[in-house]
Amino acid sequence: MKKRGALGFTLIELMIVVAIIGILAAIAIPKFASLLRKSGEGASKGNLGAVRSALSIYYGDMEGQYPSLMTALTINGKYLTAIPLAKAPNYHSDSSTVQDPTPNDANGWAYNNSTTDPNFGTVLVNCTHTDTKGTIWTSY
Repeated sequence: MKKRGALGFTLIELMIVVAIIGILAAIAIPKFASLLRKSGEGASKGNLGAVRSALSIYYGDMEGQYPSLMTALTINGKYLTAIPLAKAPNYHSDSSTVQDPTPNDANGWAYNNSTTDPNFGTVLVNCTHTDTKGTIWTSY
């Protein structure tokens, strides 16, 4: 004869497992969202470094002259193949547009092409919000 009884899980055991999975999910999902934001910030900082390096090389090649438009860096792909994306996660959509010299909290980049300005040739992320560490984007 067969014994009845230990053929499955009880309702309490199943509820405990579901509660444990819920607790783990409640901890993991915010961490995952934070990691996504940090990766976007890192990508934007890396792209900013690439643009600044290309500007420095252009400046050296042109014997002390910055380009009047940042898109000049992409001509024939000598300095950049394309203007990279500026990412400001949670604030603006990713964009490679280049705005006027003063950051106006839009998306993309802010390039100072005013020859009379002492900061001529600088490029910034065009966002005045803060990153995950509390640093304002335009201070990079």
